[in-house]
Amino acid sequence: MLPVKALTFDVFGTVVDWRRSVAREAAAALDPLGFSLNWNAFALAWRARYQPAMERVRSGGRGFVKLDVLHRENLLEVLEQFGVAGLPDAAIDDLNRAWHRLDPWPDVLPGMARLRAAYPLAALSNGNVALIVNMARRAGIRWDAILGAEVARAYKPMPEAYHSAADMLGLAPAEVALVAAHNDDLKAAAAAGLRTIFVARRTEMADEGQTKDLEAWDGADLAAECFEELADRMGCP
Repeated sequence: MLPVKALTFDVFGTVVDWRRSVAREAAAALDPLGFSLNWNAFALAWRARYQPAMERVRSGGRGFVKLDVLHRENLLEVLEQFGVAGLPDAAIDDLNRAWHRLDPWPDVLPGMARLRAAYPLAALSNGNVALIVNMARRAGIRWDAILGAEVARAYKPMPEAYHSAADMLGLAPAEVALVAAHNDDLKAAAAAGLRTIFVARRTEMADEGQTKDLEAWDGADLAAECFEELADRMGCP
């Protein structure tokens, strides 16, 4: 059990299974139009543009824009890469909202219900507020607050994203923990003064053969296999 007063959560990969969800949404949108693609590869290619797009904002190369904007720009590149042409703007916009329709991992809803009985739970995501709200309402995820990049006007792993979350919760950084499946995120949170909890998502990037974030880094304050085990570790009934 950690001496913290609130839990914040990375969302993509930690709370929701973006890869399978995006692959499903892309297939539903494009297969009826005659495009038979490797949908898993499509999802991975779209996600591969995520960090480079945010880095242009983090580095000052462009002003802050919402993740929905970056996702749509990246989608246009991925559609071209996979030879998908001729889609109307409305169809592109709807496919871009695939990120609003991601499914939670099976342990998330029961685990969060237990955790929420003892702690405020906040999204600390690079996703924009509307994206996280729509995702939460569809999936039944109950947040007490939606924080992160759009609120801070800074994309993780910039320290402002983590400091803003603690400040918005009225807490010192050390009173807040970040729950994440990505060690780079946890290391940045720790450098910003937050406590850190690793939850394993060993099939986030691939059904087999994932090579990164299989185990917690040595500096993590706590590690668990799933949200329900985390609730056990945090003493939640």
